[in-house]
Amino acid sequence: MAVTGPPSPATPTPTPTVTPQETAPIGNPIFARIRIANSSDVPHLHKLMYQHAASQRLTHIFSSTESSLSATLFNSPPFQSFTVFLLEVSPTPFPDGPVGCHPPITRIVNLDLPIVDPELKEFASGGEAVVVGFVLFFPNYGLFLGKTGFYIEGLYVRECYRKKGFGKMLLSAVAAQAVKMGHGKLDWCVLGWNANAFGFYKKMGAQVFEEVKMCRLTSDALQACESFS
Repeated sequence: MAVTGPPSPATPTPTPTVTPQETAPIGNPIFARIRIANSSDVPHLHKLMYQHAASQRLTHIFSSTESSLSATLFNSPPFQSFTVFLLEVSPTPFPDGPVGCHPPITRIVNLDLPIVDPELKEFASGGEAVVVGFVLFFPNYGLFLGKTGFYIEGLYVRECYRKKGFGKMLLSAVAAQAVKMGHGKLDWCVLGWNANAFGFYKKMGAQVFEEVKMCRLTSDALQACESFS
């Protein structure tokens, strides 16, 4: 009978490496940056503005062009006239340091699921960054308040990025700048049928003035009004 030798020593079970909780990624992190737009962003801005008009069912009055945006949006220092905050996201952190004359706002957003962006190539903005949305605003004045403020002409987030806090980030960025400059109000208009927008802004603490109607003169009516003087 063969003699059986002593059993081989048991192979030690490897100890799993545990990533510290404070550095472990949660869900699907994405890096967001809000910066001031410049003339090189006009092609992306024009696409975003057209999509915004489509979401508001107003493409029949959309006549902006890249040339008209370039000629009108970037003629004054930021916050003294028309200003556009551009929102970008990236799967990797954005480089440190200022972008232009105003320091960007950066955040890490933890998502439940990764975002599938069907327009990734069309809105690529360098490196792995992609343009997600914008907000355009300019100074105004509250006659009854006796205070300066900002008026938001348009705020838009592309469809696949909605309901993830990006619209709130854009609105908060404008509000923070208003507070920093000592302004007393922030105004904007919402189309009457857009219940989702009303709900969103009310959650942000906005008052809705149901009795106010917006009036506008444009095109031939604007020219005709000039002759009344």
